[in-house]
Amino acid sequence: MRPMLAGEELPQVQDLTTVDLRAIAEHKAPGKDGSMLQNLGRAPTGVTVTGVATDPDALQVVERLKQQLRAGQPVTFVADITADTTIEQVLLDDVQVRQLAGRPDRYAYAIALHELVEPVEPAATDPLGADILADAGDLLDGLLDGLDIAVPFATGLEQFVGPLTDLLGRLQQANGSGP
Repeated sequence: MRPMLAGEELPQVQDLTTVDLRAIAEHKAPGKDGSMLQNLGRAPTGVTVTGVATDPDALQVVERLKQQLRAGQPVTFVADITADTTIEQVLLDDVQVRQLAGRPDRYAYAIALHELVEPVEPAATDPLGADILADAGDLLDGLLDGLDIAVPFATGLEQFVGPLTDLLGRLQQANGSGP
């Protein structure tokens, strides 16, 4: 099977290489020998395709590759070597083209592709549950009711200001630090 990009056969593919990497984080414990490794999953598979387009439509093939690169949209990619990696869609990362001497309409191309991995939709989380929000509203209503009695309470304390001032003066006099 000839490699196909966006439903189009790539002409005269000479080399097709895949790169698979596992993302591993190394954590070193201070003052200890050795380290712990954390598996962070795998990185998207990279694919490099090189070939030569030599027919009269070679320039159109090259132009379509460049248009797909500029569009930045995911495209389908099918090849025997990627069948085991389950790559379905890729993003064009780089397209390099050289015009070769010797025959007209002869172009060497190199395409760098990266597997498109759709981000996982995060689970829907309600920052404040309906029950928590209702409980907070009830508490706030109770607090506001308590603030309504604050003014009468403060004005009710005025009757104690005179006697307490006299008491304070007598206490200071008894200690010898009075006025």
